[in-house]
Amino acid sequence: MKKLQIKHLYTEEGETLSGTPWNVYPRPQLIRDSFFCLNGEWSFYEYEGTSEEKITVPFPPESLLSKINRRLNKAPKPVYKKAFTLPKDFIKDKVILHFGAVDQLATVFLNGKRIGSHVGGYESFCFDITDAVKNDNLLEVQITDELQSKVHPYGKQREKRGGMWYTPITGIWQTVWIESVPSEYVEALTVKTGADYADIFVSGVAQGEITVTLPDGELTVPFENGHAYIKLDKPKMWSPESPYLYYFSLKTEYDEVLSYFAIRTLETKTVNGIPRLCLNGEPYFFHGVLDQGYFSDGIFTPATENGYEKDILAMKSLGFNTLRKHIKVEPERFYYDCDRLGMIVFQDMVNNGSYSFLRDTALPTLGLKKLPDRFLHRNSLAREAFKNGMISTVKQLFNHPCICYWTVFNEGWGQFESAKMYEFMKTLDNSRFIDTASGWFTGAQSNVTSLHVYFKPVKLKASSLPIVLTEFGGYVYKDIEHSFNLDKTYGYKIFENQADFEDALEELYLKEVVPNIKKGLCGAIYTQLSDVEDETNGLLTYDRKVVKVNADRMKKLADMLKIEND
Repeated sequence: MKKLQIKHLYTEEGETLSGTPWNVYPRPQLIRDSFFCLNGEWSFYEYEGTSEEKITVPFPPESLLSKINRRLNKAPKPVYKKAFTLPKDFIKDKVILHFGAVDQLATVFLNGKRIGSHVGGYESFCFDITDAVKNDNLLEVQITDELQSKVHPYGKQREKRGGMWYTPITGIWQTVWIESVPSEYVEALTVKTGADYADIFVSGVAQGEITVTLPDGELTVPFENGHAYIKLDKPKMWSPESPYLYYFSLKTEYDEVLSYFAIRTLETKTVNGIPRLCLNGEPYFFHGVLDQGYFSDGIFTPATENGYEKDILAMKSLGFNTLRKHIKVEPERFYYDCDRLGMIVFQDMVNNGSYSFLRDTALPTLGLKKLPDRFLHRNSLAREAFKNGMISTVKQLFNHPCICYWTVFNEGWGQFESAKMYEFMKTLDNSRFIDTASGWFTGAQSNVTSLHVYFKPVKLKASSLPIVLTEFGGYVYKDIEHSFNLDKTYGYKIFENQADFEDALEELYLKEVVPNIKKGLCGAIYTQLSDVEDETNGLLTYDRKVVKVNADRMKKLADMLKIEND
């Protein structure tokens, strides 16, 4: 079989093919030489029976880039339609239709035949359309958005946006694409790594061979019964400072795919009497920012696939090594960029359930951070939907080495039976750090003591667990020329000019972060990467055109955030 060459993925530029937005291979950890992109212009009906409009996929209709650019009616049920013809000789044996993500419920028809449905707005899904596909095709996607019910994971979306709540989205917001596969094909890969090995588990086929590209050559090993063990001599470890990836090809009698893995270890150690989070055997300070993943022109979806790379590199240029991906799951392109560029990800689960300002913000801010959660959020459907979201998130992102830390619940939003949910997360993935309750409502089992501190100084109490400041800061400097809302400003301390803002930010790190490292602080996540709508506490403006801080000054602060290991 000829060697695959997917230049439009494995390039530094992340080039976009002309004419179609996001026309890049969307599954970076299982690449096959078959890709037909359905992004671009679709027919759009706000609900069945309304007039036809044109929408640009993969941008949600509420966004400027979609060309619809308006909020839909409450409980929206829009319909998407797309006519397409597959290239000649595209079809092998089977044809698979893929959706990156659709918010929230999608029912899919091809040429009038119902081919399946999916529930959940943040994960990828696919259907075998072999029996329905023709030369000329009409694809129809019917959407139901049940944000009002709060049953399905919804993150920061809210019908009445404002403050820390953002414009809701509806429908398709990631790439729609088709591939053709042989009758016996690689359906999925699971990669588990240790200090000097990789265990690769293959679904769909039992036998073949794997060829790994090494720094000084290649290593080829067979896989049998869907499993291969790869032992590495003198492995190159992955870290933000040296994000080395081992690329490999997997060949079977009929199929070939490309993928990659990285070697890195995560563990907790006691160092000088203090529990520490360790990366590759050494205490590591996770210097990060909160990353909401919202964009001024695409809301959930950046204008091009380079949008994620630009955010990551912008934060690296300021000295950060970690992004806390806040209650949103991104397209796999984001995690691939973090893998290859060297950016650790603390990945949140996407919350559902009701939010109470009194219970979930006001009282905990005043100090009420212990609350029994057995009887919180007792809706059985919502609990099951949250667990399903956990399963799909971990399954979809498991292979990405950048992810070092899972957050189950955030600030009590939807929190229930957290001790059981910690154990449930361990069954899904016991190889990463688990933060069961980020911020408050503590008492559950967890791998860390997780603190959110606003409006008062950071003061640490002794803990038997590593301490992570998972939210703090939130200082506001509003650049009027690059702001979403000129009338309203949301944040936790407001500064009228950039100089005062930068001085205060530096003082915050020097007085409340640096001194606490020797007391057990293992990481700090500043709020936040960019402004989002009314919330103007970002280091970047919402349109990403202005960096509000001096890079050299920030790098000097980053150099102080080290954990002594002697």
